[in-house]
Amino acid sequence: MAEASDVLGIMIFAVVLILVAAVMFFAQRYKRCPPDQIMVIYGRTERTADGRPKPSKTLHGGAALVWPLIQDYAYISLKPMTINIDLRGALSLQNIRINVPSTFTIGVSTEPTVMANAAERLLGFKVEDIEEMAKEIIFGQLRLTVATLTIEQINQDRDSFLELIQKNVGQEMRKVGLYLINVNIADITDESDYIESIGKKAASTAVEQAKIDVANAERDGAIGKAQADRTREIQVAQNTAEAEKGRKAAQADQRVYVEQQEAMAVGGENAAQAEIARANADLAEAEASAKQRADVASAVAEAEIAKAKYDEEEQSLRASEIARETVAKQQVEIAAEAEAERQRRIARGEADAILAKYEAEAEGVQKVLEAKAQGYSNLVSSASGDPKAAATLLMVEKIEAMVSAQTEAIRNLKIDKITVWDSGNDADGNSATSNFVSSLVQSLPPIHDVAKMSGVELPDYLGSMTDESDES
Repeated sequence: MAEASDVLGIMIFAVVLILVAAVMFFAQRYKRCPPDQIMVIYGRTERTADGRPKPSKTLHGGAALVWPLIQDYAYISLKPMTINIDLRGALSLQNIRINVPSTFTIGVSTEPTVMANAAERLLGFKVEDIEEMAKEIIFGQLRLTVATLTIEQINQDRDSFLELIQKNVGQEMRKVGLYLINVNIADITDESDYIESIGKKAASTAVEQAKIDVANAERDGAIGKAQADRTREIQVAQNTAEAEKGRKAAQADQRVYVEQQEAMAVGGENAAQAEIARANADLAEAEASAKQRADVASAVAEAEIAKAKYDEEEQSLRASEIARETVAKQQVEIAAEAEAERQRRIARGEADAILAKYEAEAEGVQKVLEAKAQGYSNLVSSASGDPKAAATLLMVEKIEAMVSAQTEAIRNLKIDKITVWDSGNDADGNSATSNFVSSLVQSLPPIHDVAKMSGVELPDYLGSMTDESDES
């Protein structure tokens, strides 16, 4: 039993020892790759798709088991490298030699295919060796790139030049496992001062263009300011016109209302005078309407003339003047309408008054005539229906007035001096003086003659006229 237990203990110890040895083995051969390096496992590795063994296995990050005896490993740094390239005398497309000082930043690529190239061509290289190899590649590709471009293309379109460098240099770098991180080009020069001349020309052109741009900017600014001022003036003119229009309309409404009230008062007081005034009002309305149309036509004509003149002026002044002319025209129209309405209402009131006056006078005359007719009718009736006797009675009533008129005529006759040259008696035995007085008295129309002229024969008690022929 003791021997069996000893054997069991030895076996357990051996197993534990083997396990410990296996753990230590794997711990030692399990290699981890830091992020700033590439781990290259070489020796017996995987095979390609066509059955060929791979020369190496590259790993960026992570870890892998490296088998002893059949495999080994190494690291390639990923730290960037800066290379200064002072390219001198590079021949351009124009056969002008230029100097292209530049700085290239490169590094080992982490792209799987490019990492395989780095494992094949850079494994075991020092940093200095890698930089020297990269410098030769950059010099060659930079010369080739410069040879395909003109100086103007290189100097003016620097971005395109850098893109072309990155393309040409980057392709060659990939072949050795590197990639181009960045390119910086310093000032490009040439021995013949061609680039300097181009710079002076560009500077001169830029100065001239700047002057042109400044002039254009000033012009655009002036135009913009003028347009803004015009817009502001037009808006102000429109607002002013609207305000003035509203004010004038309110004033017109006020005047019309006042005139309407006054006209209503006049119409109320003189309602009977409407018909005659209506005719005058129509006439006044026609005249006012004609005047209004003439004023409006004149205003329109003036506005058109002004507009034609204003088209030659600045746009801001034209807009302002047109706005003021519009306001003036509206003011003329409003004032004309208000004045026409006032004239119509006043004319109607006056017509009503005149109509009432003439109607009253006509009524009074009619009443007088009716009274006279009635009196004449009564007079004829009192004369037993004899119109002649009635006329005689009327004439008798007027005799006193006729005699008074004749007397008044003689009374008012003023004779300062009467000179009579009397040489004696005439054939009848009368003196010239007596004949003068007799003819003066006879110059007055006798009452009976006046009555006969009226077709009336006076009664006998008023006397009679004896014809001179009868007396003789």
